[in-house]
Formats: sequence, C-alpha cells, structure tokens
Amino acid sequence: MTPRTILLLGSLDTKGDEYAFVRDLIAARGHRTLLVDLGILGAPRIVPDVPAEVVAQAGGGSLADLRATADRGAAVDVMLRGARALVPAWYAEGRFDGVLGLGGGGGTTMITAAMRTLPVGVPKVMVSTMASGNTAPYVDVKDVTLMYSVVDIAGLNPLSRRILANAAGAVCGMVEQNGHRAPGAGPREDGSRQSAVGSAAAAPGHRPLVAATMFGVTTPCVTAARGALEAAGYDVTVFHATGSGGRAMEGLIDDGYFAGVLDVTTTEWCDEVVGGVLTAGPTRLSAAARRGVPQVVSVGACDMVNFGGIDTVPPQFRERLLYRHNATVTLMRTTPDECMAIGTRIATQLNAATGPTSLVLPLRGVSALDAPGQPFHDPAADAALFDALRQHVAPRVRVIEVDAHINDAAFADALVAEFRARMSDHQR
Repeated sequence: MTPRTILLLGSLDTKGDEYAFVRDLIAARGHRTLLVDLGILGAPRIVPDVPAEVVAQAGGGSLADLRATADRGAAVDVMLRGARALVPAWYAEGRFDGVLGLGGGGGTTMITAAMRTLPVGVPKVMVSTMASGNTAPYVDVKDVTLMYSVVDIAGLNPLSRRILANAAGAVCGMVEQNGHRAPGAGPREDGSRQSAVGSAAAAPGHRPLVAATMFGVTTPCVTAARGALEAAGYDVTVFHATGSGGRAMEGLIDDGYFAGVLDVTTTEWCDEVVGGVLTAGPTRLSAAARRGVPQVVSVGACDMVNFGGIDTVPPQFRERLLYRHNATVTLMRTTPDECMAIGTRIATQLNAATGPTSLVLPLRGVSALDAPGQPFHDPAADAALFDALRQHVAPRVRVIEVDAHINDAAFADALVAEFRARMSDHQR
C-alpha cells in the first residue's frame, strides 16, 4: 500500500489531545499526517507541522492580535480566510490526499470552509458537534462527509475514542480507495502534472464525461439524450436543476471534470429572476462559458418558478397560476414579461462563451406542463422567451429551432446531433 498524507486541520489549543489520538491511529495504518493549527486561544497542546501564525498571516492578520482581541468572531474569520487560501494551494502542490477535521461551532465553520475549496472527490471527513442540525452551511455543494460527534469534542473517553477512531478509519479508507488524484490536483505519483480540463473529462482510455441537467418535467428528453450519448461513447452525469444541483455542476465544470455540457434544463434562472426558492445564483451558465467547454443549452422548465408548500407562496404571487406538484413543492407559471427577462439573462451568459456554444429551442413547449391541455401551456409566454433569446444572443452562439415539444423524440435527437457537432468543432 502506498502511504498517503492526511491533512489534520483544527484548533490544537483546545483539541490537541484529540488530534494526537487520530494522528497516531493514522500513523498506525501506515499513512502520514500534515498537522495544521487553527487555534487562537492559546499555545497548542501538541506541536503542529504548520503553526497558527502561518494561517493567521495568510488570512491577513497576526496571531498575537487575534489572541488579544475580544471579538472572537472576527478572529475566526481571519483564520478561516487563511485556511481557505492555504489548503487549496497545498493540495495543488500534492502535499496531502485527504482531510480530517474535529470541531465545535467555530472549528466546523473554519475547517469545512477550507474543505469546500477542494475538488469533489478529495476525501473530506468532519467530526462535528454541529452535524445533527442544518448542515447546508458546512456542506454546500461539496462532498464533505459529516460525522456527528454525539459528545462534545472535549477530552478523550471510551465513547469519544470510538467515534474518533471511526473517523480516522474512514478517512484512511477513503485515501486508500483513491488510487489517483482528483483532476487539477497537482502532481501525480510519477511526478507529472495533469491539467484540469481533459484529465478527467477525456483521459486516454476513458469515455468523455458529459454534464446534463434535468427536472421531472424534462425527464423524457434528458433520458433519451443520455441514452443516445452513452451509445455514442460518452458517459453522462445528470444534475437535478434544484439550485444546489446547478451550482454543483458549475463547480465541477470549473474543476475540469467534463468534456462537454448538455444544459437542457435552465429553469434555475426562473427562480433567480422572479424570486423562487431554487435559484443557482447569478453565475449559473458561467463555468462552461469561462473555461471554453463545449455546451449545448436549452430552456427546459423555463415556464415555472418553484416554491415550497402552497402556504409558502409569497403574498404577491397568491393570485398567479399555481400548480401543486406535491405537498412540499408549488410551481408558478412564468408570465411573458418574466420570460423576456429570463431569456435576456440566459443570452447574456451565453454571450460570454469562449468555446463552441449552441442554443436549441423547443418551439412547441418547454416542459411536460407546457403542452396542449396542460396547466402551463402558454404559447405567448414561450414566444416572449424565444424572442428575447433571439434578440439578445450573440452571433457566435449557434441557435437551432426545432418544431417540437421538449419531450418529443425529435427534440432529443436534435440535441444529441448538435452536441456531437459542437464536440467535433472543439476537437478540430
């Protein structure tokens, strides 16, 4: 077994005994550790490989000043910034292969912030007193593994030893399982370096990896396109366009995982523009454009804005056309004016593309609810969406109009044909 290096990141002034315990367990498994101190309250209880002063300086402060201040929140912010600056740089240099953290509220905030700077696939294990509540602030859209500590991380006892031993075993198992470094991760074991784009996206001997987006109301389209692309030699990873899904995909595109993008379902722009709950933020559609990754984009589910249960719909929307998808999801039909604004925002994002980009429009409806006889069928609203896109999209974006509904087989065929053509353009 090749020894791996595990980054141990945490406050060694208050949790030095616990970190010494997991460090020794990791060493007993034949792996190395890189011990980094984030403590701001006093001297570390064990000697770190990277002292807290180095982290404080990387965060724009000095450890002496942080220990003297009464504002612990501000001190935590400095150490958080330092950890976020140092951890990805160390990973790019090949200094570690996985991360283990132990912490309470402040420690969990600092450590997981640093973990989230790392690519998906890098082992990240966080033992936390905060792991039994709302974990979204700590995980966001990265693969952070949270383990509830059950008891406070304040000394070693039979119960805490068992939990910490499980955590050490988990991160060791993860790094042992990972036979290769994640894309963009710096040196390989043979000393060579891999570039982000293309390393995982289309490595020699591997099928090119494609990102796609789907909603329940675009499932027939994406399923058909995925099958055709897989038959043509691609692997397709589908993201649920729920805000977090779109942001996860954008992050992985930036990390170099994908050779191309089939962004069928851009519905998150409806929530961003109108004020729904599933927005992916204002940078959606930017990663592929920025990195020059070939992309074929459509307007799947751009007929709807998402809210929670019917009682969560904001008062100003209560008289709008609403559809109860289930007990926890209520959909609102977008108006022509909203569709114009959505189309303009999508066009603006596509115009920044540096790689082959196509926009494919389904002229007979953009979702399963937007078809004749269905509650969201509104040709005028769809026309406003299409007109805004035609008006604002740049000439370098190829626009394909298909006289079909988004879930018709003909539309899926058109998407696949255009995607394969843009991939060929990129390769040439």
